[in-house]
Amino acid sequence: MKLLYGAIVLACTPLLLVGNDAVYPTEKIASFVIEKVDITTLPSALRPKREKGKKTFGEYGYVARELDDKKALLDPPQGASQISIEVLEAQKSGIYVCMNSQSQNESSARFQRVFLLKLKSANALLKGRETWKEFDSCPVIGDAGEDSSSVSY
Repeated sequence: MKLLYGAIVLACTPLLLVGNDAVYPTEKIASFVIEKVDITTLPSALRPKREKGKKTFGEYGYVARELDDKKALLDPPQGASQISIEVLEAQKSGIYVCMNSQSQNESSARFQRVFLLKLKSANALLKGRETWKEFDSCPVIGDAGEDSSSVSY
């Protein structure tokens, strides 16, 4: 039986070692995130109403008001929520970010979650999904309602 398990492990090892050709930056990570994240993969509490052909913050009209290596504050287009992004951890497997949305309309609640952003290939957009990993600097705030589950990769 041990021989059979060993053969299965040896047969599957190449599949485990095959990765994608995606490379994550080590500097100016926040800038990379706001340029490359596919916001259609985020919950509706964080993104504007979907529009055909638009996927990035820039395409929706968001402008970076404050931007440094690991933090970004995005000013929204008319009627959308202001979004802040903080890079919590960057690894070869993906980028963990804290995304926070606060509507300019005071009646709307604040929404904050940790997302894992991943590339499928070097030319693709970052796909995001809420992660199980917790960070003290980014507690869960708000409710995404029925749209709380994001698209997986």
